[in-house]
Amino acid sequence: MKPSLSVVLPAKNEQGNIRPLIEEIFSALNQHTTFEIVLTDDGSDDQTGQEAIDTAKRLGCQLKVLRHPYSCGQSTAVHTAIRHADGEYIATLDADGQNDPADVVAMLEKAQQVRNPHVCVAGYRNKRKDTPWVRTQSKIANRVRQFFLDDGVPDSGCGLKVFRRETFLLLPYFDHMHRFLPALIRRMNGEIVIHPVNHRDRGAGVSKYNVWNRLWVGIVDLFGVMWLRRRTRWPVVEVTHNDQ
Repeated sequence: MKPSLSVVLPAKNEQGNIRPLIEEIFSALNQHTTFEIVLTDDGSDDQTGQEAIDTAKRLGCQLKVLRHPYSCGQSTAVHTAIRHADGEYIATLDADGQNDPADVVAMLEKAQQVRNPHVCVAGYRNKRKDTPWVRTQSKIANRVRQFFLDDGVPDSGCGLKVFRRETFLLLPYFDHMHRFLPALIRRMNGEIVIHPVNHRDRGAGVSKYNVWNRLWVGIVDLFGVMWLRRRTRWPVVEVTHNDQ
């Protein structure tokens, strides 16, 4: 039987974080919904993938591990995982343990209550645990995005989001697209729901996707998303059946 939810984890050198994260996901979701975990090992040179496999086997948790021989970036890792996922709904989390899997339950319930077929429940880290420098850079990035895109999302960099797999597969793929998911889904006449989420200190290691990737590289993509929004006409289709 296919799971209702696929929890997607893009991971690069997250040995030490993956075991407790999978344990938390299992504890949070096991009594609430059928789910699988789909992890993309994005060119790790440690035991991230094997740690995930060993943990899932011990828990009896459904897991897929996909591997990029060399790092392709977070958006590509997310895209690979979702293409191989089986759930109707997708929940994306950062693999460093800073997102709290307990938030997924309420976010999934909100997504299921929305009648619009295209919905994104976007996490909002209103009490972040990052350094002051990272918080400052993120505030700047969010203000720039809000000014140009007006997508109504106060924290576009939060990795915790819930949406339908079918919706994601209709989106144009490009590097760094994961940071523009709400804007891209709104472009489809989709509904965006903001949900405050817990944010925690990183358990082990250091961030692999740095401030430069989060802010400056995304400027070109920002104008690309603006172009897509202006050039897209997403129709409302009314179907008439000629029943004989």
